[in-house]
Amino acid sequence: MPIVALSELLGATVRDDSGAARGRVREIAVSPQEHPTRVAFFIVRTPAGERILRPDAIRSAGGTVRATSEGAGWEPYNVSDGVLLLKRDLLDQQIIDVHGRKVVRVNDVELDATPINNHVTLAVLAVDVGARGAIRRLVKGVVPSFTLHALLERIPPRVIPWQYVDLLETDPARRVKLKIVYEGLSKLHPADIANIIEDLPPAEREAVFETIDEEVAAEALEELDPKVQVSLVESLDSDRAADIVNEMDPDAAADLLEKLPEDRSGEILQEMEPEERIEVTQLLEFGKHTAAGRMTTEFISVPDNGTVADAIEALRGFEGSREAVATIYLFSVAYKLTGAVPLVKIAVSLASTRLSDLREDAAKCLPDTPDDEVSELFDKYNLVTLAVVDEHERLAGIITADDVIAMLRQR
Repeated sequence: MPIVALSELLGATVRDDSGAARGRVREIAVSPQEHPTRVAFFIVRTPAGERILRPDAIRSAGGTVRATSEGAGWEPYNVSDGVLLLKRDLLDQQIIDVHGRKVVRVNDVELDATPINNHVTLAVLAVDVGARGAIRRLVKGVVPSFTLHALLERIPPRVIPWQYVDLLETDPARRVKLKIVYEGLSKLHPADIANIIEDLPPAEREAVFETIDEEVAAEALEELDPKVQVSLVESLDSDRAADIVNEMDPDAAADLLEKLPEDRSGEILQEMEPEERIEVTQLLEFGKHTAAGRMTTEFISVPDNGTVADAIEALRGFEGSREAVATIYLFSVAYKLTGAVPLVKIAVSLASTRLSDLREDAAKCLPDTPDDEVSELFDKYNLVTLAVVDEHERLAGIITADDVIAMLRQR
């Protein structure tokens, strides 16, 4: 596969069929809407102004670019918003390597230059994030090309295939117009996304959270260091922040809003959906270091005279966290907590099995139970979830193991 580096092409002399110099390559453009990797055109600086040189007019590409003398490849260049300019938008920019789950800086770009008939088709192949790209650019024009090639062959390549790359755009207009979505990033585990975001400068953090899906952003936000979490939310517009907080677990949302200045948390609450706003507001009224302050109001509960089929139906409609589905809680006609059934028992029982036959005692505590006692209960009974009940033994919420782990880590 013929490979050419972007740095080799930039500044290269463009010669026509007669060998006459027509100009020098200033930029290389990709139009993501038309094709995610294929080069759409070169921007060539000529005595008559900047011109477009299209791939079907390029005979060869390297240290010198050979092109046809006339034709569709030489129209004037007009600034276009819908293109990715490789020098402007990639070189020296930070990118997310979604495959390696880290943030890196682009030193060069590798392009596949495939000859087809009498012209060359170019496509972005990979980004160079290692020493080869840096050295190639550093000594360009200083060291003869044959010496440079011999030197680069001795340096191990460090490239990231283009499909494992997500761009970081800090310019909101370009972000929208380029239509480059963080699809690869969205597929990562929220904890991996959080690690990546913590390595980014504030502007790039905001760029990521402005672009990724609200549900993914919410899960990643819950994994962030509290200081980064607060800084990031304060940088977002209130409506965007509210969209993300809406998707968070109520307890995590309450913890976050409690850390924000009162006027800022009020703005976000005002923009939230009514149901989520009520849940979070109620949690904000409880003491931070108590069971009620740690609990989530999203849990699964069914009548204790029901069957496994009823529990499965409740599971199907549940939109809370995965941790909360570990236990199905049972309540009486007076809505008092009467027991619990582990999810594993639901999974292995017939649909007609009565839940009362599977019932176990439910570990529980009162809303004002302090953090230390909560963590002791989890340790003593090896709990996955802990029920929080009011003075009438009605289920007010649950605490999940991941909340306790987060609480202990913060200490």
